[in-house]
Amino acid sequence: MAFKGKAVDSKTVLFNLLLCLVIFYSLFYMIGSVCFGAFRLDQFDGLIPFDFKTEPAESNSKYLVNLLSLELTYFCSGILFAAVVRRRVWDYALTVTLLHVLITSLGDFPWCGSGVFCFSIGSGLFLMICNGQLIAYFTCQSDQSYASFSIY
Repeated sequence: MAFKGKAVDSKTVLFNLLLCLVIFYSLFYMIGSVCFGAFRLDQFDGLIPFDFKTEPAESNSKYLVNLLSLELTYFCSGILFAAVVRRRVWDYALTVTLLHVLITSLGDFPWCGSGVFCFSIGSGLFLMICNGQLIAYFTCQSDQSYASFSIY
């Protein structure tokens, strides 16, 4: 079964990827600052997207803010990615997530023993892909060049 679609040049892909990264981290900081304010924490941590060493506990407000910020960012990013790339949101979502894990890993590898980091990234990625692909599918149904689910 051959794929019938229009090829996209690499400049467009790189521009969309850069735009998706800017959207992702901008949303992360915006949502993180709102969550910090909502939980009335003393000091905003500028490294919130890269903080994976906070002790996972329900009583730890900083941990809850980090987790909530991460999941809400992934949820909202999928919707905005659909508006930017209009197709193949899953590809951009996976690439942004891999780049985020790579950037986070520069200091120290974030795979904690309890697996909380892996689970939260995985569930966030699932949310991003599902939301983005659904939005892209329903908004681009009238577009004849949009790939249908039958070829996947």
